[in-house]
Amino acid sequence: MNEVMDVPSLVTILTATLLIAGAAVTLIGSFGLLRLRGFYQRVHAPTLGTTLGTIFITTASMIYFSALGTRPVLHELLVIVFVVTTTPITLMILVRAALFRDEAENE
Repeated sequence: MNEVMDVPSLVTILTATLLIAGAAVTLIGSFGLLRLRGFYQRVHAPTLGTTLGTIFITTASMIYFSALGTRPVLHELLVIVFVVTTTPITLMILVRAALFRDEAENE
């Protein structure tokens, strides 16, 4: 626990701000899932909230552990890359499957 006391206050404030922002963006995306009516509208809000929220939270982790100097930030960079690439792909697959189902039901 002695290492935590050595972190500068600016880094702590920036980390806390990014964590709160990431949690808030993710929560707003979740509210969009509950609030919006149709399927195509519902899949959009959580996708954006999850992606941006994850970026904020992993950036906070990168800043904190860089200032602490305990480990490199490669893990967080990989998380950002994988979330940014897989979330839109998953969204497109879900929407295309829903469109295919809707077209099959209308015929």
